[in-house]
Amino acid sequence: MTTTQSAVPPNPTPAAGQPSTGPLRTLFCIGVTQDFFAADDALRATVAAAILPAFDRLGERFGVHVLGTLDDDQLMVGATTAWPWTSYILADVPDLQTASAVCGIVRDTPVGDSRLWRYLRIEARVGRPLFFGTN
Repeated sequence: MTTTQSAVPPNPTPAAGQPSTGPLRTLFCIGVTQDFFAADDALRATVAAAILPAFDRLGERFGVHVLGTLDDDQLMVGATTAWPWTSYILADVPDLQTASAVCGIVRDTPVGDSRLWRYLRIEARVGRPLFFGTN
């Protein structure tokens, strides 16, 4: 480090117990229910076709900045009842109301005579970025 560089990151994480400023770092955890696996091939294809538009353009629709995604469908087979989840979306989200609205996608998206929540589960973990590993 040269004398002109600072040891403090430009946007330091607040100390424990201090309020965070800026977006909320959010991990959306998505699992597949047993109803998806019990469905026939045609219905599973319909569900799969509904997922992409349901989660497309999160930035435009909700002001969410997606940092990354992970799909574990090759090593995770079967219904997901809790951790480990089938897939994840890591994002910076403006506020809790927005995080709730993204979770609501599963509740609101129609799939045939049902809603996406019959076939998917979603849960959000909300925190703040750690003070290291952000760049």
